[in-house]
Amino acid sequence: MITKLFSYILSLLFYLFFGIFLLLFDPIQRICLRAFGYNAHKKSVGLFNFLIMRSLHVLGTNIVFNHTESLPVGKPVIIVANHQSMWDIPPLIWFLRKLHPKFISKKELGKGIPTVSYNLKYGGSVLIDRKDSRQATAEIEKIAHYISHNNRSVVIFPEGTRSRDGQPKPFKRRGLEILFTEANDAYVLPVSIQNSWKLQRYGMFPIPLGTKIIFDVHTTLKISDFEMNELIDTVEAQITSHVLRYQKR
Repeated sequence: MITKLFSYILSLLFYLFFGIFLLLFDPIQRICLRAFGYNAHKKSVGLFNFLIMRSLHVLGTNIVFNHTESLPVGKPVIIVANHQSMWDIPPLIWFLRKLHPKFISKKELGKGIPTVSYNLKYGGSVLIDRKDSRQATAEIEKIAHYISHNNRSVVIFPEGTRSRDGQPKPFKRRGLEILFTEANDAYVLPVSIQNSWKLQRYGMFPIPLGTKIIFDVHTTLKISDFEMNELIDTVEAQITSHVLRYQKR
């Protein structure tokens, strides 16, 4: 009972910080992009996401990001991850910031959310209409060409929607097929995410206390070294098996 009470109180405190940062960084990133260009804007987005992660510490949240190999900096990269909550995003942006991560997001996020919507619209990400396959395909092709031309990265969650209980969902292959075809000079960076679903087990409020979120970055794979279906199967098996092994501990 006491723990639940504290989770309500500290969730209110967290959302106070979250709201302040959303409102504060909206004009900051607009000024950075318009006055100083891409790199200044990227730094403002990185700082925003760093502060969101630090704000989660109010709730006793611990974020662990494991990678033992060097990141493929200066190359086009497709970051493939399972998806458990909206809180997957800030650590990916912050810890993989050297890869300049962009996102394939649903179009609804492109308006109405301070800081987030502006970054998605003007920071290099793409917004897709899930009900319009032609539009979605064109946007995914667009970002594939973008990362190849600029040596940046794109994050894709091929499960489609987040897992609400941490159990891996089957990959939807179409987005991966487009990316691998249109950016066949790129590298694939698989990432397994554990426990972030627990932050939204009660929805958006309250946020439970003391959650440990773990990100495991796996070995980088070069697209041209694999046949398409083999590569998708390899990445899906690697992420899924890692998530399931962790849950059995």
